[in-house]
Amino acid sequence: MDRQEKLNRIFLVLLSLFVVMLGYGILLPTLPYYTERLALKDNPDTNLINFHIGMLTSIYPLFQLLFVIVWGKLSDKYGRKPLIVIGLFGFVVMNLLTGLATSLTMLYIARIVGGIFTSSVIPVSNAYLSDITSETRRTKIMAWSGVAISSGLIFGPVLGGFLSQTNLHFKFSFGLFHLDRFSVPYIFASLLGFVVVLIIVKWLKNTEIKSRIASEVVKVSFSLSKYFIILLLLSFVMQFVVTLFETVFSIYGKDELAFTSRQVGIGFMLCGSVMAVLQPVFATYGEKILTSKQQITLGLLISGVSLIVFPYVSNELYVYFTIVTFAAGGAMVTPNLLSAVSLISKQNTGRNISIQSSTNSIGQILGPVLGTWLIGGGFYYPFIIAGATVLAAMGLVYLLNHQEKEIDPVLLGDQHKKI
Repeated sequence: MDRQEKLNRIFLVLLSLFVVMLGYGILLPTLPYYTERLALKDNPDTNLINFHIGMLTSIYPLFQLLFVIVWGKLSDKYGRKPLIVIGLFGFVVMNLLTGLATSLTMLYIARIVGGIFTSSVIPVSNAYLSDITSETRRTKIMAWSGVAISSGLIFGPVLGGFLSQTNLHFKFSFGLFHLDRFSVPYIFASLLGFVVVLIIVKWLKNTEIKSRIASEVVKVSFSLSKYFIILLLLSFVMQFVVTLFETVFSIYGKDELAFTSRQVGIGFMLCGSVMAVLQPVFATYGEKILTSKQQITLGLLISGVSLIVFPYVSNELYVYFTIVTFAAGGAMVTPNLLSAVSLISKQNTGRNISIQSSTNSIGQILGPVLGTWLIGGGFYYPFIIAGATVLAAMGLVYLLNHQEKEIDPVLLGDQHKKI
């Protein structure tokens, strides 16, 4: 494949990542307000509303966890493109159901549908990028994957906060569905997702199918190297604290800081902007100053300290500055972890990245649940506990330095390779 064709493929895959994260970003600042509006007719108390916010945030990654390994194995067998298309179509359906929901039950159904199908997009897209790039450029391309994801988190919250407060003076009900100004952000996301589905179907070429042997025996149980397990633990910690922060900040901004959905959206936009700008910078130039492990350690330190400081600032500008600092630390950690996992095996890249995605999903499940539970004791607790967890994870990097970087023989067949 020539250089231009490769660039075209990379652009289309990054577009898929961007639109899925745009939809996720739209939901971040609006979910507390949207959930409260749907729940008010049942007259629940604040703690019950916060409980639903945590559960609605967690149920999405829960179903991602249940299905992501399946999608990863299918993508190794049938190619990446069909799974990306399926995931994007599920994204369209999820946003339509969300925008037209008239009850919390419908909102839960929408999140479940989204979790099942969109679980294929991010890991399979990253596997696609891994398939068409060399090992020497892997960290850089994974950083650009992070840029696409972060860009969705830049524009999504802004669109969600703006469109949800734009009064278009219309209301329309049909059966169980209801269309009004609160529906606008999600209808927009579903239409955008549908356009991207058409683009991917027409122009993205499928990757080489790894195996056409139908009678291949799939082993359910397999061992993981200690090196891979430590990488997964680090991925879990980062995803756990990031999702906890996203969930708690949206509630904290609404209830404690008296922010509007636009102000909450600005906070998420700044977080995504910093991640988008700094990830390729660290991936391209970071190793000239610090090794990957040193970048991960420093990133964990910065993120942990900023989380502990966060509940002690109340001025809007200081809040935004602390969010930027937290995001800068995350930008040093994420691409280095993803690159390390993608380099473990050429034959099973899709499966390995899916395993990492499953680990991330566990963090996404536990983060909102624990965060909303800790809010009951005060807004200080979730931020301080999350920050302390990140600082403790620095010890995992120390263990990483003392592990032999050998690929798991079961994952790779009988081949062994040093990272």
